Amino acid sequence: MNLNGKSILITGGTGSLGKQLTKTILEKWPGVKRLVIFSRDEQKQFQMNQEFPDSKYKALRYFIGDVRDYDRLLRAFEGIEYVIHAAAMKHVHIAEYNPIECVKTNVIGAENVINACLATNVKNVVALSTDKAAAPINLYGATKLCSDKLFVAANNIKGFRDLKFSVVRYGNVMGSNGSVIPFFLSKRKEGVLPITDPNMTRFNISLEEGAEMVLHAMETAWGGEIFVPKIPSYKITDVAKAIGPNCELKIVGIRPGEKVHEEMITTSDSFTTYDLGKYYAILPQVTNWQIEEYKAHFNASPVPVGFQYNSGQNQMWVGVDELRNLIRQHVDPNFSA
Repeated sequence: MNLNGKSILITGGTGSLGKQLTKTILEKWPGVKRLVIFSRDEQKQFQMNQEFPDSKYKALRYFIGDVRDYDRLLRAFEGIEYVIHAAAMKHVHIAEYNPIECVKTNVIGAENVINACLATNVKNVVALSTDKAAAPINLYGATKLCSDKLFVAANNIKGFRDLKFSVVRYGNVMGSNGSVIPFFLSKRKEGVLPITDPNMTRFNISLEEGAEMVLHAMETAWGGEIFVPKIPSYKITDVAKAIGPNCELKIVGIRPGEKVHEEMITTSDSFTTYDLGKYYAILPQVTNWQIEEYKAHFNASPVPVGFQYNSGQNQMWVGVDELRNLIRQHVDPNFSA
């Protein structure tokens, strides 16, 4: 894939992944024609412009807008060929307390993005999902499941347009805003780290790996896939030991809508899930291409019926020492326990 000379827009572009994608795209394709950072927070755009100044990166555009505003999306999508949809309300407990606001952003916003793509000349759309969308028990996960369904089904209504929609789904992004590692790093000076449940596990992926996966989907998707990476899990108690080995671990109980273990592929998904090597792909039940051709092209093999991809039953794990190395590599190069 060559993005030189192409126009790309990232919704929620000032978030952790948006910034990583911006960095990756500008480094790999310095000849990119236009890279639009679309988000609703002017302060975050101002701060991002200090890090990635549009005076230096001539392709960059900072565009204030909300995915809830269809007309603004239409204006922003003029001349855009690639859309990465990363905008979302993502904090579980905030969504539980403000449910309709979460629905407006994550569901209505997704539909607005789809319709704006159908109304313009966008060619390729990759939407971000979450492990919480698999068998959701909280509103955030339920809205992201709705979003996933909307993007997958959008391939059925594109008509003869040269346009495809796909989804990437992964777990906790190491060091992203609001995630557990920065939280523990900020709390350890108090000498106490709050643990929701001592048995809790989570999937782990770096920002760089997350960005790479989005670009992989953009390059290889046929339309309708939900891509899932093969990534390790960690125990929440190991994260606490890695960051604050001398801290007291205080059990505070699971917050509303939280799971002990996260899932990315459910047993019900297994009937349409294929192993692609580095990734799994949950394929749509209705496609506008032939499954057998897809399998042959990617050398894809179906997973066993009843297969489940769960952070607590994962085959790959990162322990305390490796977590410390990953924190130094991806979060804080000056970190020491």
